Amino acid sequence: MAGIDGRARCPSAGPAWIRRVGGAAARRAFPVSDVLDTLAELGIGRCHLVGASFGAGVAVEVALTQSELVTSLLLSPPGGSLIADVTADLGAFVKAETSALERNDIDAAVGATLAWWVAGPQRQVGEMDPAVRDLVRQMQRRAFELTGSWDDVEERELEPPALDRLGEIRVPTLVLVGGLDLDAILAAASHLTERIPEARRIDWPDTAHLPSMERPVDFLALLRDWLARSRPPELP
Repeated sequence: MAGIDGRARCPSAGPAWIRRVGGAAARRAFPVSDVLDTLAELGIGRCHLVGASFGAGVAVEVALTQSELVTSLLLSPPGGSLIADVTADLGAFVKAETSALERNDIDAAVGATLAWWVAGPQRQVGEMDPAVRDLVRQMQRRAFELTGSWDDVEERELEPPALDRLGEIRVPTLVLVGGLDLDAILAAASHLTERIPEARRIDWPDTAHLPSMERPVDFLALLRDWLARSRPPELP
């Protein structure tokens, strides 16, 4: 098993892997090449890909770029390049985060992430498990601090984009989505299950954008069952 995080979470990350998403200051890593390079370095010729949020979009893009590497996809939840529309709630988050970063208010930017993504539009941050809330606060602050001085650079986009090629994905795909997530993510989950031939969807009504963090024991059980069901006979 190999875990690959975005370069925004790593002190050695450099500006050549940064892009902006949804506004003037919201920076994200673009790690498709990182995933492919890491798999090659580790000698992994075929694998199950599990992606969360932006990472789910990366997982799909990897599958579309080198399909022979991918045995199955677990997208928990979809995000990034898999979001088709800026819904009202997503637009409100982008506005809040962008405004905070433009005035260099990291606390407010982190607060926007906690309010919109961790708690979701239907809950208050104070209703969240403090352990989950505090861990995400720490992670998101670190990401902002690491990328704050990075310059914008041009990125190579997948062409045609992933959303236009979902029918090309021919591996078992599981989409896990929280019922308290943003409308944009719920719509993305519906779109994926409609367009990917072997996709199925599971809804957890009591979680928002981080089901694996809110229900880690249940998520691990789901993951183990999924891997067992989608493992081809030739894999040990």
